[in-house]
Amino acid sequence: MKLNGAQLIIRLLERQGITCIAGIPGGANLPLYDALTASPIKHVLTRHEQGAGFIAQGMARASGDPAVCFASSGPGATNLVTAIADAHMDSIPLIAITGQVSSALIGSDAFQEVDTFGLMLPITKHNWLVRSVHELLHVIPEAFRIACSGRPGPVAIDIPKDIQLQEIEIDDWPDVGQPDAQPVVEPRQIERMHAMISQAQRPVLMIGGGVIHSGCYAELRTFAERLQLPTVSTLMGLGAMPGEHPLFLGMLGMHGARATNMVLAECDLLIGVGVRFDDRATGKASTFCENASIIHVDIDAGEHGKIITPQLAIQADIGSVLRASLQGDQQAVARAAWHERIAFLKQRFNFSAHAEQDLFRPYPLLMKLADLIDDDASIVTDVGQHQMWTAQYFPLQRSRQWFTSGGLGTMGFALPTAIGVALSETHGKVLCISGDGSIMMNIQELATAVEHDLNIKIIIMNNQHLGLVRQQQALFYGARFCAINNQRNTDFSALAIAMGAQGYDLAQARDPAATLEQALSMQGPCVINVPICEQEMVLPMVPPNAANSEMIGD
Repeated sequence: MKLNGAQLIIRLLERQGITCIAGIPGGANLPLYDALTASPIKHVLTRHEQGAGFIAQGMARASGDPAVCFASSGPGATNLVTAIADAHMDSIPLIAITGQVSSALIGSDAFQEVDTFGLMLPITKHNWLVRSVHELLHVIPEAFRIACSGRPGPVAIDIPKDIQLQEIEIDDWPDVGQPDAQPVVEPRQIERMHAMISQAQRPVLMIGGGVIHSGCYAELRTFAERLQLPTVSTLMGLGAMPGEHPLFLGMLGMHGARATNMVLAECDLLIGVGVRFDDRATGKASTFCENASIIHVDIDAGEHGKIITPQLAIQADIGSVLRASLQGDQQAVARAAWHERIAFLKQRFNFSAHAEQDLFRPYPLLMKLADLIDDDASIVTDVGQHQMWTAQYFPLQRSRQWFTSGGLGTMGFALPTAIGVALSETHGKVLCISGDGSIMMNIQELATAVEHDLNIKIIIMNNQHLGLVRQQQALFYGARFCAINNQRNTDFSALAIAMGAQGYDLAQARDPAATLEQALSMQGPCVINVPICEQEMVLPMVPPNAANSEMIGD
């Protein structure tokens, strides 16, 4: 069988199970798009390459499987960089395939030439500049293997236009790229972990995004319940333990509950699974759980001791560690005093103490949204105050229900990622919670959502400011406000209608609650503008460079 390079790429992607690709064509990747015309793979034409990268992220985050995005050379490739860096920080398996100028022109400053290989080096697990059509038989399956092996992450493949057009005779297809086998859990490490837990009087289980990637939610809950371990979560681990579970204490760190951070300060053993001890979780690292021994379970040995030094480091898939642990007969140690202390702190510092019903305030708005959607709905946020309020308050019930940009903190993440989630989900609406600053970063992708008639409801918490920047200026810069509000505010409901979506402004509604319910019940994309006061703050908050015990606010 004779194929050109572009046709070969598409066939190899089909063999990897790819059914949908987001991207934008250009001169350097047109052969790929020509090959797509003969493929059953669905293509989503985005309005910006960054949107394509985040749509692919949404598909990968929702499914746990690698997803693919296409871009052309030069600005097409550079526009992908933010989405790829975001995937790298949050360990998302992404395959970015970019066109490049023809091989003979590389290094000549040709039209739309950029060193894509060099740009991608620090933000991918691996990347290639393909020099021969024959390399593709190895590179494409290898890309999928690397993206999904161990700690997941993005890979990038840069393919010159002449390689896409170069012909090859195919006699045998390569094996489909599969993840490597996971490291074997050593029994002695499980025994030591059991011993440390048994000896502890005040243990805490800390879960992170690695639990989501591992898919070991059932084992995690059984482990926590059998050993009666109070459980806290990083931003990326939310949903792995139901928010209303009696052992769950919520999110820790910069905007975690005061009770949660106080429990961590008092614990004598911390079992961290799938966490990387990010500064937003630990606060000042030297003071984090300073009275506790640390067990750190993570697939990436590079995370062990990078920030927090553990007494026991286990490099393995979290699921395999939990399953090995559950094979034993270890039972909970009676720790009545510890659980009583935690119950007191939770009651004393309870997020849910807010009683107001005003939909134009964050807490009642989020509680109303939770009441109006089913548990099969997905929650996607942008980055800012709205993100932290949602992480604090929204009652997440399942894994892969929560999608947010954790490590890179990318404004503009939510709308295209919500599109990717909606493309992956066969049921349930997607709630996209954004702010008036973040939504403008990728607002053009609303047209993409309309084009595919996706059931995405975009809630804009509109304080007409860059709210989290304003908050920090108010608290730590003497209220010297600078560059935090746009001089002309956007009519988001009118903008939505202009782009073909439904648009609502609760400020203009006679009955805001009824209007919100009506908007959420409709099919298709919808934008709901909710004005909130610019003086609203995300509290409590750990000041920059401070210990978690030094929180300010409620």
